[in-house]
Amino acid sequence: MASDHDNEREAQPGSTAYLLQEMQLYGHRPFEDEPDHRPLPDDRIAGGAVAEMFDALVSCLTDTRIEPDLEDLAWGIVNVFHRAGERIERELDDNEQAQKRMQREQDGSEVKSVELERCIAEGITMLERRDTMEFFRDAAAEQHRIHIRKPWLPRSGPMVNRKALTSAVLDSRKQLDGRAYQDALVLNPEGVRIAFSGGADYNDHQRIYAVLDKVHAQLPQMILLHGSTPTGAERIAACWARDRKVPQKPYKPDWNRHKKAAPFKRNDAMLEDMPRGVIVFPGTGIQDNLADKARKMGIRIWDFRERSG
Repeated sequence: MASDHDNEREAQPGSTAYLLQEMQLYGHRPFEDEPDHRPLPDDRIAGGAVAEMFDALVSCLTDTRIEPDLEDLAWGIVNVFHRAGERIERELDDNEQAQKRMQREQDGSEVKSVELERCIAEGITMLERRDTMEFFRDAAAEQHRIHIRKPWLPRSGPMVNRKALTSAVLDSRKQLDGRAYQDALVLNPEGVRIAFSGGADYNDHQRIYAVLDKVHAQLPQMILLHGSTPTGAERIAACWARDRKVPQKPYKPDWNRHKKAAPFKRNDAMLEDMPRGVIVFPGTGIQDNLADKARKMGIRIWDFRERSG
């Protein structure tokens, strides 16, 4: 049976202790149980609050001994919102990595699916919080310009305003990004990489064309990697790629740097690009070296070297 002393120790409704107890038991825990459905601040009310903040500060400090510090204090108010947006941006980076990790871990179970959905909801809320902080910062920066008669600028880092990204700006950026992407494709094309190697004295162009045509029919997005030898099989393969309009990536041996080991270093560089397969035609120990290394790496080999017996 509870005594009067126990009742006195029990938190009473309306008291701070009671409020803390209720928060511990039933308090809102963002994203642990469900997303935060509370609305964002109204833009008119938020803008008015920022204006009142500056009006109060300026009227309080003007014509006082603290007026020389007014500019730094006003700058600091804007910087509070600027730093808050940067902090949320860092949280967004963590959320993005978490989403990528959860996507890889999806196994069809409801638990994994719910975890990913919760992480996505958290990311959406973070985006809204970041944009809201940028709105507060921009409104405060405008008040800083009005009262201090100077534009507000961060002392380090950029000042990004995502609300200023109009459709024209986005279209322009997409066009520039597309051009840069096409330029990058010329130097580093996308597709299935197939390595080719053959001797400088091997000149059966009909056989090389027939083999490459067959591989190309199976892999229409192929990219031909070759050793860029000016004569023989690799020259024929380069001509085939030109005629068939297949992207090619030559690997020239660096004779000045590697001396006699240059062709073997070239083989290593070609295999570091992780081709899907390697086509080997008759040649020398250079072709044997490439085939042996590719086999150890588990890369498929189309071996057309002639064997006696």
